[in-house]
Amino acid sequence: MRYLVLALVVFAGAGIPVQVAANKRFEKAVQSPAWTVALAFAIGAAAMALLAATGWLDRGRLSGVTAAPWWAWVGGLLSAWAVIASILALPQAGMAAVVAATVFGQLVASVILDHFGWMDVPLIRLDWLRVCGAVYLFTGMLMIHHTTESG
Repeated sequence: MRYLVLALVVFAGAGIPVQVAANKRFEKAVQSPAWTVALAFAIGAAAMALLAATGWLDRGRLSGVTAAPWWAWVGGLLSAWAVIASILALPQAGMAAVVAATVFGQLVASVILDHFGWMDVPLIRLDWLRVCGAVYLFTGMLMIHHTTESG
């Protein structure tokens, strides 16, 4: 089951370059990265509201929203920032470099959150294998970006 969940995340991650390309094309049409993100999030919010209303995944309770800590509310802002940053970076950096940089940023933040157990994530201490993985990913990101610059 653990590998199935990882496969689902890999599949979802494969949609990110498609999302970036679609958002960049949408931005050309509306000529505003902010409107692009607002419209994309409105479409996503409508789809998620429909999914929640059907109870297909679960029967959550919206009344619990007041129990969320203050930092739980930053998710939407950070998502919007990630989408806008990718829209702005795509023409200069290329898709592979944008995705590599995104994944590297996610990895750095993830190992920090894991190491300290911040934001209710399970505590997983930083070790040399995790550091090596981050260094390899950083190196790969630089190699992809270098190829973009020289290509």
